[in-house]
Amino acid sequence: MPADFFAEARAREELGLAVFLNAGDPPLPVLADLVALLDASGVDCLELAVPFPDSPTDGAVVRRSADRGLARGTGLRETLDFVAAVRPGLKRLRIAVLADWSHSLRTSTPADYARVVADSGADALLAHGLPPRLRRAHHEALRAADLPEVTTCYPASSAATVTEAAAHASGYLYLVARYGRSGAGTPDGGHAGLAPFVASLRDLTVSPIAVGFGVSTADDLRSVARSGADAAIVGSAGVAALERSLEAGSDPVDGYRSFLADLGRPLSTRPKEDTRAHP
Repeated sequence: MPADFFAEARAREELGLAVFLNAGDPPLPVLADLVALLDASGVDCLELAVPFPDSPTDGAVVRRSADRGLARGTGLRETLDFVAAVRPGLKRLRIAVLADWSHSLRTSTPADYARVVADSGADALLAHGLPPRLRRAHHEALRAADLPEVTTCYPASSAATVTEAAAHASGYLYLVARYGRSGAGTPDGGHAGLAPFVASLRDLTVSPIAVGFGVSTADDLRSVARSGADAAIVGSAGVAALERSLEAGSDPVDGYRSFLADLGRPLSTRPKEDTRAHP
């Protein structure tokens, strides 16, 4: 049975929440305080990226964040050491490590990188840019290491891609709401328009389905909830809040606390009953 990253939220009939951050932005000692805030605030999952340059799927905000993390010398080893350091103090927050194959994983075999990520205490791995020739070995290595896998697909992905993503999503399935770069706006029809595709994924996987890209406001969260997904993933908007705090010389943890408050969680996933009078 796959790990259920959003079981507590589902039990309360609430939309789960994952947030994306780059390791090293803010600096790791400050990031530790931010992780404690996420844990205390009821965020379900931190998608923690090992920073890498020139991401083809990220917009300017996340790219600048990655550059700041890289400038501080944050690589795979530093990221995993950070996970190992904060893990004992967490009460509920799960950490899914996102690592780019070309920048962070290619010098190791799948068996080796799966083992070191698992040993850090990370709850899952999302491998970005994994070459097709390595996918089978990657899946097998993560299973052998008992390390849950986060997979991705788009609504417009081929049937074969969707089937593979659903089959191997032992952490959660990341449904990328639209093509393009992160931070570029909501998909046509809003996230609620993904409901038919989310329903089709339910026939392929028992793993949680998390929707990301273009999720930045309380209205976006409500739209994701109407799609039937288990969780929303918030990335660029939160990273931008951190960036504004860093540029202003203010506390980024306070800045992110305000950002989370504006999201207006927790958010019920139970459809509202029609309370209008009927003849």
